[in-house]
Amino acid sequence: MLVLGIESSCDETAAAVVSDGRRALSNVIASQVRIHGKYGGVVPEIASRKHTEAILPVILQALAEAGVGLNDIEGIAVTRGPGLIGSLLVGLSTAKALAFARGLPLVGVNHLSGHIAAALLMDPPPELPFVALVVSGGHTNIYLVRDFDDFQTLGQTRDDAAGEAFDKAARLLDIGYPGGVVIDRLAKQGDPRAVSFPRAMRDSLDFSFSGVKTSLLNMVKKRGRGFSADEIPDVVAGFQEAIVDVLVEKTLQAAAREAVRRVVVCGGVAANSRLRSRFEQDAREREIDVFIPPPVFCTDNAAMIAVAGERLLSAGRRDGPDLNAVSRWPLGLRL
Repeated sequence: MLVLGIESSCDETAAAVVSDGRRALSNVIASQVRIHGKYGGVVPEIASRKHTEAILPVILQALAEAGVGLNDIEGIAVTRGPGLIGSLLVGLSTAKALAFARGLPLVGVNHLSGHIAAALLMDPPPELPFVALVVSGGHTNIYLVRDFDDFQTLGQTRDDAAGEAFDKAARLLDIGYPGGVVIDRLAKQGDPRAVSFPRAMRDSLDFSFSGVKTSLLNMVKKRGRGFSADEIPDVVAGFQEAIVDVLVEKTLQAAAREAVRRVVVCGGVAANSRLRSRFEQDAREREIDVFIPPPVFCTDNAAMIAVAGERLLSAGRRDGPDLNAVSRWPLGLRL
């Protein structure tokens, strides 16, 4: 099946064409990072307006790069939620219009299941069942994935998501946006042992990143003048290491508890170079196979939505013109 995927849950306008749920023929992303950078975060009203401007050009480019036309598309998959309602509605309305005009089957996809499905674009893909860590700016959850309609939550954040903690730390240190990207780059120049940060909830599979954020805030307040340019790399390296430690340890603990030897790490924070290297090292030591999609399929993209949508469409799932966007949609809950 040749599926057109559309993603607009936050500030990335994306479209992709995927063949048989395994091969991305195109994957086009229009980023709004520069627009929102001056505000230190995504402004929902601006994001939805920019999606409106970009959505059709992005879809046309995805079709052109795949070397196909709308007449070749056999199904449309679109992110229904969770996300920013205004942003979601742009992609959803466009997908419904195309499906209606071309008489194509339509399916709404959970953004989180899309992130997990990105692992199916790897060669080889992970076999079911597996444990998945979805870690991004809005989510930090561990799931047992028995199938792509059978998810069990094993752990979740009690406060900030990991990506949110990175962004808040970057704003606090005034080092740029997006925070995760900047911290990843600067941390390579620092010593992760030079500045110590707390690791919370060590006896649970749930996460809490408010403590590490507060610890950084207290450091800044005590110093008054903040940190010098020479000190910043050590600070962010220690901050990043605290977050990476708990993400890796809890995910591998979850795999051990469930007697599963395969782990998928996905979501925007999975593009972090330190997280990737730590997972590969620690999983190898515990004889667990770890699957981390290439960075382009970790951050928000439409190829992952097309992959998840293809599985739903192949299973007979169809959504109608009354399909609506949802800002909150726990994975595994059928709406």
